[in-house]
Amino acid sequence: MLEIGGTAPDFTLPRDGGGTVTLSALRPKAVVLYFYPKDDTPGCTTEALDFTARAAEFEAAGAVVIGISKDPVASHDKFVAKHSLGIALVSDAEGDTCEAYGTWGEKKMYGKTFMGITRTTVLVDGAGKVARVWPKVKVAGHADEVLEAVRAL
Repeated sequence: MLEIGGTAPDFTLPRDGGGTVTLSALRPKAVVLYFYPKDDTPGCTTEALDFTARAAEFEAAGAVVIGISKDPVASHDKFVAKHSLGIALVSDAEGDTCEAYGTWGEKKMYGKTFMGITRTTVLVDGAGKVARVWPKVKVAGHADEVLEAVRAL
C-alpha cells in the first residue's frame, strides 16, 4: 500500500501517440496519476474529459495528468482521437504499475467477482513523493478536487 510521504513507485510505460512516459523524468513537476478501468466506458470517458477540460489549469499549477489502464496503446489512441483528449494515457498491459500502486484487485459488479483496476488517483509531488491518494474515486467533481490539492502543494 502507498504511504503518504513515501516515494512513488517509478515506471516507464508506453503512451498514446507513441513514445513512453517515465515518472521520475517528469520531476520537478507534480504528477496526477489516475488509474481507470477501461477506455471508452461511460465513467472513464467522463473522468478523462474532466481532466482534459482542466489540463491547462493543472499545467499552470505545475502538474501533469496521466491516465493509466491496462488497455493497449492502440485502444488509447482510439479513445484520445474519439474524444479529443488532452492528457497522456499510458498502457500498463502487464499490470506491474497497477500492482505497485495497489489499484489492481478483486471487484464486484452485478453479483460477480472479478479482478480489475479500482478507480484510484495518486498525487505525486515534485520530489517524487506520494502527496495524496484518492481510493475508490467517484467521478463527479473529482478533477476539481484533485486540482485544489495540486494548488495546495
